[in-house]
Amino acid sequence: MGMKSFSQFISELDHLALGLLIIGLAIVVGLVVKVVLFWLLNLYNRKTAPQLMASVTRHLDRPLTFFIPLLFAAFVLSSAPFTPEQYYFFRRLIELLNIAGFGWILLQLVYVVQDMVRLKYNITKEDNYRERRLITQLQFIKKLSIVLIIFITVSLILLSFEPVRKLGTGMLTSAGIAGIIVGFAAQRSLSNLLAGLQIAFTQPIRIDDVLVLEGEFGRVEEITLTYVVLRIWDNRRLVLPLNYFIEKPFQNWTRTGSDILATVYLYLDYTAPVEKIRKELEHILEATPLWDRKVHNLQVTDAKERTLELRVMVSAPSSAIAWDLRCHIREKLITFIQERYPEALPKVRSDLPPATISGQAQ
Repeated sequence: MGMKSFSQFISELDHLALGLLIIGLAIVVGLVVKVVLFWLLNLYNRKTAPQLMASVTRHLDRPLTFFIPLLFAAFVLSSAPFTPEQYYFFRRLIELLNIAGFGWILLQLVYVVQDMVRLKYNITKEDNYRERRLITQLQFIKKLSIVLIIFITVSLILLSFEPVRKLGTGMLTSAGIAGIIVGFAAQRSLSNLLAGLQIAFTQPIRIDDVLVLEGEFGRVEEITLTYVVLRIWDNRRLVLPLNYFIEKPFQNWTRTGSDILATVYLYLDYTAPVEKIRKELEHILEATPLWDRKVHNLQVTDAKERTLELRVMVSAPSSAIAWDLRCHIREKLITFIQERYPEALPKVRSDLPPATISGQAQ
């Protein structure tokens, strides 16, 4: 009996060694096929679509190196001389690894699609309203797709085990109570997720939008599934939940376009020569590339107790350029008034009674 068991053990080892050798050869063939496939793709796309090939190589190289050899191993598994127990073990192992590998490929394909969209729609140009709209939607869909792919992949792996399937069936019987509990516990997270869907498709904000909120001025740098990152002008980051942009008011300076009107206020004495200042403004604007040559005017918008309020309004192609243009106009006009009409600068007047004047004369 002992000799039979030993000989059976040796036979199983022989079957295992031969089966592993066949699987190993299949994996080597799969690796060679993967290398040849990428070489052919690179040869074909080198002139027609180099950016696509660069993205595919960068994102799909490792997942396909993992997945293609496993496919070849799965093909030859039935011809390997394994015992029934060994065959069952390796079949389940390869199935699980194939599920994980396929999920990995889907995740990297999301990044390939993102690269191609970003290549086609350049967000760095001046008039980028359409591009920012698409990139905002793409970013939210990308994050949601990644979460769904990971969730489905892990679920398929877990459900391939019999104890987990039985546990899932038992949990379904109490799904109503569990749903209520989870609903209360995840109320804020779910509301943020719904807010993210609303922002992605109604788009009160987009990537690279210029916002003014909470007393801060900055650009939308990132929109995640739960929060928005705003890059402040001095490179600080303001992080706000998605619900903020649904529930609270804020200023969006690039909602319908990147062009914007810039204003400069000057407070001068009543003797200020408004028409000459208006002509000087035209000379300043003609000499600077910051102005987009669409809108310019200078008006007396208020007459205060001691000063006139002059408002300069000009147009600029973007909010960042508008800021520089305001500073440029303010500096040049003040210098012009100081040099040409210093009496037009604000001053305080006082009237002395006649008695006081005659007393000083004596």
